[in-house]
Amino acid sequence: MSEPQLVKRKPTPKRIFLNSIDSYSSRNIAKFLCKSTVGVVDNHDDDEEEEEQKEEDVSHHNQAFQVVGTVSDPSTEPSPYILEEYHHPDREKLLSKLMECHVVIYNISHDAEQVDEATWAVTALHNQIEHFSSPKLFILVSTVMTWASSLPLDPDDPDLPFTDEIFYCRRAHPSFKRHIDLEKAVVKIGKSNREIFATYVVASGLQYGMGEDIFHYFFKESWLGKEAEISVFGDGKNILPTIHIRDLASVLQNVIEHQPRPYYLLAVDSSHSSMEELVKAIASVLGPGKIRKRPFEDIFLIQDLNVLAIDSLLVNLRMEAVTINSLFSISWHCEFGLVDNVGLVVEEYRQTRGLLPLQVCILGPPAVGKSTLSIQICKHYKLHHITLKDTISEAISQLEDTVKNPDPDAETSAAEAQELLNNLNDSVENDDVSEEQMKLLKDKLMSNPCRNQGYVLDDFPNTYEQANELFGEDPDESFSSSRIMPEFVLCLDASDSVLIDRVINLPEELVQELDYEPEPYLNRLAVYREKNQEDKTVLNFFEELDVSPLYLEVTSGEEPASSLLMQKIFSTLGPPRTYSPSCREVQEEERGKAEEKIRREAEERAAEEQREEEETRSRAACWEEWTRTLEEGMLQEEQYLDNLTVQMRSYLREHVMPTLSQGLIECCRAQPPDPLDFLAEYLFRNNPHDHPQ
Repeated sequence: MSEPQLVKRKPTPKRIFLNSIDSYSSRNIAKFLCKSTVGVVDNHDDDEEEEEQKEEDVSHHNQAFQVVGTVSDPSTEPSPYILEEYHHPDREKLLSKLMECHVVIYNISHDAEQVDEATWAVTALHNQIEHFSSPKLFILVSTVMTWASSLPLDPDDPDLPFTDEIFYCRRAHPSFKRHIDLEKAVVKIGKSNREIFATYVVASGLQYGMGEDIFHYFFKESWLGKEAEISVFGDGKNILPTIHIRDLASVLQNVIEHQPRPYYLLAVDSSHSSMEELVKAIASVLGPGKIRKRPFEDIFLIQDLNVLAIDSLLVNLRMEAVTINSLFSISWHCEFGLVDNVGLVVEEYRQTRGLLPLQVCILGPPAVGKSTLSIQICKHYKLHHITLKDTISEAISQLEDTVKNPDPDAETSAAEAQELLNNLNDSVENDDVSEEQMKLLKDKLMSNPCRNQGYVLDDFPNTYEQANELFGEDPDESFSSSRIMPEFVLCLDASDSVLIDRVINLPEELVQELDYEPEPYLNRLAVYREKNQEDKTVLNFFEELDVSPLYLEVTSGEEPASSLLMQKIFSTLGPPRTYSPSCREVQEEERGKAEEKIRREAEERAAEEQREEEETRSRAACWEEWTRTLEEGMLQEEQYLDNLTVQMRSYLREHVMPTLSQGLIECCRAQPPDPLDFLAEYLFRNNPHDHPQ
């Protein structure tokens, strides 16, 4: 008979409870623990592709831990590395879930509101020891702020570090009294029956990495690049004890697996960096590279910083994690702190928050609308509009300022600046792109603003050779050109008739500025067409590097056609890769729109009132003119009639009235039967013109 084969069973993963798993700190700890596998050593130096592959392959290994926990807001899509999520469970339900777990971790390092729940949890579990089906482990993740008010170990040696061996001497910051009380309670409960219910306190340094939390304000300000200098609040000399969030998670993993005898552990890295050094390192790699010191009171004006973060940034502690370094073999991710690993931490920040640069190159014939589209893309995606002409003009302006106002501490001397200025001025007169111009453009694309938000490179390069010089790999260069390689290449085109029609309809001033006079423009268009018929074109260069150009046909400059073209471009480039506007920014934008609307309505009202006033004045002037003209006409008519009346009266008085009066007298005397016939007959007989006296 064959011998029976023994089936090797997979070890059952430990069930871990972690509170607030949708917060920055607990989320990253949970993610790390879920990726931990039995018999597999975690290597923090994996590149991104290996890291993603590792996450996908976790299910194929012996998973060491299953994580469950509470969330403040139920996520629309449950996290793939979380087994169960509980949204505001009542105490009875929460206790039943805690009893099902082998390890309970309560993280109060970033949320003081969790202190009461953690106090209840450790007490409730201690009261249920008799009902434990197996030993349990309770870990409290606290903060070094419970050491913030500790007295120096040696007044004569202020640089002597605090260690976890003297944790009983610690004194908490006034705002963290409840934290230290909970620490003491956890330690005391753990001493009652450590074989069944062991407790640990892990005092975490200020956490950084994987998107940032406490230091996020400085990363954000540096990334946005709106300020020429990044603020350091206070003198910046205070020492901040820190730890990368993955290293903190690694410490917790070691505590779970090894359960050391010391029950109070400091979790800090080996750095002793000051606040000034931290901010300067962040600003140098991510931002303008300059800092300025402001009164510490100004930090309370920053809305992005809460009270806990402000208190933490004020702390001044030099600490050493003696216990974890002596008992554990930790594969450190950032052993020597943020300053020494700032490049790695900045890359994590970009990747975690999706703040990856959007790099676009727009090419096409002259007058096809490249600059107009570039400006619209930059406005929508908040990118930097880069042209060779503007880059050279900016460099010349800076060099002229350096020559006029030399700075002895500057890297470039006045003589070097003058020489470079002369070379640039000479190269501007030539049509060819010089070596100096190409270097300036490279430096511009490698600048922090372009590496942070991205850029739109407008109408360059124009030839295969220029593209190869700008984006091709050069072993002599200190940086990889792939870091500035465009992610998208948009190639606009239009028929010659459409282009010529666009030029004809341009304003004369713009035609003069762009040199779009008929003959020069047709020559430039012919040169462009000829270059695109060559064996190796600029588009061939990008295709060789697997950057497929997007060909866009411009049929007209009318608004509907332009809108459809922009929609296609936006669909290709995807959503913006920048910070969403904060509530305050949204309110300011809405307020700005409302103010703009009120201002526009006021201007329209004022224009309407002015138009009505002008119409009223015009009507009044017309009425006055008409009245004056009418009065003058009436006066002339009256004068004319008066002249006629004077002549008539004179004639009647001289020739008619004497005879008429005499005839009336005779009529009265004779009293004839027909007075009218008598008077007519009398006037006829006595007409002075027929019978002159």
